[in-house]
Formats: sequence, structure tokens, C-alpha cells
Amino acid sequence: MTARPISETVASLMPRARAELAELVAFQSVADPAVFPKSECEAAANWVADALRAEGFTDVALLDTPDGTQSVYGFLPGPAGAPTVLLYAHYDVQPPLDESAWLSPPFELTDRDGRWYGRGAADCKGGFIMHLLALRALKANGGVPVSVKVIAEGSEEQGTGGLERYAEAHPELLVADTIVIGDAGNFRAGLPTVTATLRGMTMLRVKLDTLEGNLHSGQFGGAAPDALAALIQLLASLRDENGTTTVDGLTGDADWDGLQYPEAEFRQDAKVLDGVELIGTGTVADRIWARPAVTVIGIDCPPCVGATPSVQASARAQISLRVPPGHDAAEATKLLTAHLEAHTPWGARVAVEQVGQGQPFQADTSSPAYTAMAEAMRDAYPGQEMQSSGMGGSIPLCNTLASLYPEAEILLIGLSEPEAQIHAVNESVSPEELERMSVAEALFLRNYAESKKA
Repeated sequence: MTARPISETVASLMPRARAELAELVAFQSVADPAVFPKSECEAAANWVADALRAEGFTDVALLDTPDGTQSVYGFLPGPAGAPTVLLYAHYDVQPPLDESAWLSPPFELTDRDGRWYGRGAADCKGGFIMHLLALRALKANGGVPVSVKVIAEGSEEQGTGGLERYAEAHPELLVADTIVIGDAGNFRAGLPTVTATLRGMTMLRVKLDTLEGNLHSGQFGGAAPDALAALIQLLASLRDENGTTTVDGLTGDADWDGLQYPEAEFRQDAKVLDGVELIGTGTVADRIWARPAVTVIGIDCPPCVGATPSVQASARAQISLRVPPGHDAAEATKLLTAHLEAHTPWGARVAVEQVGQGQPFQADTSSPAYTAMAEAMRDAYPGQEMQSSGMGGSIPLCNTLASLYPEAEILLIGLSEPEAQIHAVNESVSPEELERMSVAEALFLRNYAESKKA
């Protein structure tokens, strides 16, 4: 069966998809009420629910999850005896960071240089639009051959686990034969890719206290223990001179034996400045897909503007540790906590608070669903074979779903190829990738339904 009818239908639907993505991007749906109003997430959730109803989904519901956010659920019944496929995306987004660094407003979808720019355009509002396009193309070409469940999460970027806890409390809701997570992306634009592994994550906040209050650095500096200096020394203990993560007891020498990531391409994708070295050892794929990586993502201390000549009494940092397959995130959390406590200098009082945690994930790429996806991607990307790669990011829900539904096959696809610059300023999506991945998903659903009849 060729891709021609499906591809023509998706192409004809792209103007509508662009208009809908613009509406969805316009919601400032950052799931952190300290940053943006909760009403923005609620409005986005209602938009997603209305879109599902318009496509004939039944049982559409806004699920109030334990972290105070909403996930959107809908069910589209298929032919009798057809398998059930769960399609996942999330409508919440990362904060826009420095809005002045955006070349166009972050919550206004903008065409530039052949791409569509806006926060969430690729991660992951575009993923939801991809699902809609695939289903619409099938409906226009003989009907959707499987039963479809859609779940759109409202707090994935915050890592607060609302949908995970909801699914654990209502395990019957998301039961499916196969699960398609639309929150990954091709290794490179134009190269069809499934993500075979995900690093897990643990997030900690560490606070050091040394004095009852700040002191004049001229009168007391040199003997009074500086909490900020202590914190800097503590954070430095998390890496060696090469930049390799060094958490006591946490091994980091695994090798990646799949698709490789040439260093020159990585430097370009990461926009590393000329003359600046990459950190760590081993191949780039080893470092970003197979080994743990610590990142200091925030520090509470006085800004340079308005700073006074004072010895700091307290300082705090937030630390992210990416945990590769083969490691347990809970054990990594214990090791990181113990490391921070053991390496705190000068007897400073240390308090460690866990903020978030998610387990790593490894898919079975030999399963029938992967065969169906390989055929679909071959048709959607003529001349290209499906590749399998890792992803350094975390999607904690994957492990929850794998635990709840051990017989279900889980595939990770999406629109977050390197040029998308997700989580950074000037995030964008390639409309060509949106079109081709929608074709691939539609063909996958058709192929998968046929494989279940055999």
C-alpha cells in the first residue's frame, strides 16, 4: 500500500494545521502559577478537549491530576476487534526564558526561514497537531482502522508526576496494545528516527547555611565561612577536570552501540562557541545517551546588579542529574544526596530537598509495532530507513506506562529534531517534518491494524 493518498491528504490539511498550531501556541501554558496564570493552562486544556470532540472522540474529559494540573483524555472507537493505540502529547510548555532574546514573540507562531517559531511549536503542541493530522488523513482515506485513545498531559515539563499518579490510580483508563509517545524527534530533520532509550532524571535542591546573617566582607571576610563560596566548591565536586560527572558511587562508563552522533554535528546543533571544548570523555552518543550527566540549573544568590560587599550567610542551587538506562533513579537520588552531604565544606549546614524524579526507559525495538513503524517511515521518507537513537531527556510517564501495561509496545516519535531548539529561545518546528511525521503516523496505524489481522 503506497503513501500517496495519505500524503496528499496531509498536504492539503497543512494550512489548517498551521492555523490550529498558532491558536494552541498562543496559550501561555507554563504549568507553574508562579510564572504564568493557571488559567492559561486551563484554556489550553479546553482547546485540546474541544479539538478531540470535533474529531468524534467520545468520553472526552479533563482529568484533575494530583499535582493540581489537568490532563485531557478522549476515546475514538475503531472497528470491532481492532487493536487500541494510545497517542500521547503534552500541551504544557517550558517558560520562554529571556523574551528579549526571541526574534519574534514566543507565544505567537511566526513563519521565518521555512520554519514556524513559537514556544511549544515542537515540544509538544506540535505533537498533538501531528496526532490530529494523522487521524484526519485516515478518516479521509477509508477510516481510522484502530481504536484510539489520546492523552494530552498538562505538567510534563514541570516533572511533577500528575498524570503518572493519576494513571496509577486509574490503571484501566490508558490500557492499549501500543502506545505512541509524540514527544521525541528525528535524529536529524529528514532522517526518520524512533527513540529507543531515554535517560531518567532526578532533581534536587541543596541549601547551605553558614552564618546567622550576611556580614561585611571587609570586617569579617577571610575567616567568616562564605555560604556562596562553599556552594561553589560543593558544585565543583560534581565534575572532574574533563567535565565528566563524578557522583560518588555512580558509575558512568557505559558505551552506546547504536547510531552515532558525529562531534562536528553535535557542536553545530548545540551551538558551541569556537574554541570551547566539549566536556566528558567517550563518544558524544556515550555522553548524552548512555551515561549520567549532572547540570546545575539554578543558583539562588545575590545578582551582580545591586550586590553589596558581604559574606553570604546562605546559598541554594538546583541540580539535575540525568540517569541512563541500567541505573535506578531512586538509587541515583540517594547517591547524589549522599555526595552533596559528604562534600559540603567547612561544616556548613546542608539541607537537600528532592524536587522531581523519573526512571530511565528502554524500548523493545524488535516488536511488531516497530516493524509497522519502519514500513511507515520508509513510505513517508522515500529513500530513508528508520533509525533508532537515544534521547538524553526524560519522559517519566514512559516507565509508568511500561509498568502498568507490560504487554504494550511503546514507540517514541515526534518533532523535536536538533534545529527545533526545544527548551531554548526561538524554539521552532519544521512544517515539512510535521507533514512527513503525520504521514508516517497515519501509515503506522494502518500497518499496525493490518499486522494484527494476520
